Amino acid sequence: MHCERVVVFLSSLVAAIAFSTPCSAAAPTREPIRLGMIEGLSGPFANAGEAVERNLRLAIENVNARGGVHLPDGHHPLQLVLFDNKQAVEESLVELQHLIDRKIAFVLQGNSSAVALALSEAVTRHNDRSPESRVLFLNYSAVDPSLTNAQCSYWHFRFDANADMRMNALTEVIRQDSRASKIYLIGQDYSFGRQLAKAARAQLAAKRPDIAIVGDELHPIGKVKDFSPYIAKIRASGADSVITGNWGNDLTLLVKAAKESGLVLKFYTFYGNGLGAPAAIGESGVGRVRAVAEWHPNVGVPASDAFYKRFAVRYPSPRDDYVHLRMHVLIDMLSAAIEKAGSTESAAVARALEGGQFSNAFHHATMRAADHQLIQPLYVSVMQRAATDGVRFDNEGSGFGFRTERYLPEEATALPTSCVMKRPSTGAAKSVGP
Repeated sequence: MHCERVVVFLSSLVAAIAFSTPCSAAAPTREPIRLGMIEGLSGPFANAGEAVERNLRLAIENVNARGGVHLPDGHHPLQLVLFDNKQAVEESLVELQHLIDRKIAFVLQGNSSAVALALSEAVTRHNDRSPESRVLFLNYSAVDPSLTNAQCSYWHFRFDANADMRMNALTEVIRQDSRASKIYLIGQDYSFGRQLAKAARAQLAAKRPDIAIVGDELHPIGKVKDFSPYIAKIRASGADSVITGNWGNDLTLLVKAAKESGLVLKFYTFYGNGLGAPAAIGESGVGRVRAVAEWHPNVGVPASDAFYKRFAVRYPSPRDDYVHLRMHVLIDMLSAAIEKAGSTESAAVARALEGGQFSNAFHHATMRAADHQLIQPLYVSVMQRAATDGVRFDNEGSGFGFRTERYLPEEATALPTSCVMKRPSTGAAKSVGP
């Protein structure tokens, strides 16, 4: 049965107050602009989907509290509608159709590149077939490079660095590690995991040809309950470092098995700074576990500290402490693009997003028009004990946080694209929403 929940924001009172100001009286509140999030909210990766929901919810509350999105007919609040895809491709396509049937103009998804690739193709087909009800796909986490290269689509925008960009940041750190000599690759067996291994091999060969790849392992995604056999293989290989793109429980269980076996080595991860990983790693991760992201809580800028503290006030439980700046960037840039377009019509909003910029006191990003890839800084951070070496904030109450080891500005993270963008005709189409 179709499972759907409409998020009722706890800050609705704040939004109502904002909308009742004299300024809003001249432009009364209209029906909400709905954003449909298709994500795994049940099953082995439910914690990852719930973490996304918290970030999007707070970002939307912030927009609504300052008056919502201004269109020619008045101010429109944003509303998040959740669709549970159980982390399955076929279920995602079913949920996409439900979303379209409900005339929701914006699709949000990111956990799983396999799902994102299927959604991007389905959205493109739908928009070509039904221009009167086009939708826009906003991707906050699916990092398979093909989404903004060979399989790019005008209707897809990515707000996360792709896997090649993230790997480039990690291998820049490895390049300077004179003690790295044997690396083991392990990942989830789907498009993203395979692409990550390919990127690691190519970039290490170019930057550190002296390093040996002593293992290249793919495991079923979301199916492994005990990673000790994989850890035994890593130990037997003699590896001094591991590169992994694992996320969710697949990452937590992997690092937990390494800890329990007493295997001490460096982990270069895409997502090792949350969803239970720091606590699972514990003391053995200090100075050894690295993560790459567009931001982390200890970047050391007062405005960044304030942003993180606002999240902690909204979600005070340590288990909810998983903050993604890129999801807040997505909501802000989408809101600005809708206002610039003066419409929720997908093609108009897409045109407004192209070349769009986000800027605050601690972050700047640009949406590259050629492939709809967000270009933004990246941080490689290393795990440390809280309250040491500039680590003011820990992760998830674990007593461990992350300190910047390498900062790459925007121009250092941008990589070439092979995207050949097929753009729609400029003919008018009806707005799907709000």
